[in-house]
Amino acid sequence: MFSVTVRDHMMVAHSFRGDVFGPAQRLHGATFIVDATFKGEALDEDGIVVDIGRASEELHALVGELTYRNLDDDPAFAGVNTSTEVLAKAIADRLADRVHAGGLGEAARRLAGIAVTLHESHIAWASYERPL
Repeated sequence: MFSVTVRDHMMVAHSFRGDVFGPAQRLHGATFIVDATFKGEALDEDGIVVDIGRASEELHALVGELTYRNLDDDPAFAGVNTSTEVLAKAIADRLADRVHAGGLGEAARRLAGIAVTLHESHIAWASYERPL
């Protein structure tokens, strides 16, 4: 399996419900490094898994929709704790939609899967991987 990873970052505000979250139940900010890995079983006729430039542009546009926002106010996350795991899945699903819509080019429609990793810090991160 071949893979290509692109990276961006986002800054959000959010709060959590549940005693397990302690002080994070209050509104707070979070900065994430976002890695999106595109996986394919074969290379295209140009010898690539996906166009890195297009993948970077799509990831940047997607995280731009979330950054500098209070996720508590976003209808897409109504009633949901926007944990790192939940956000990784949301980004992976939105990237998959962009792949299916042709945003990463026709060759990207052959991709086998996407994995998204959100790094909360240099010692903690969470990922979500899905097939295409």
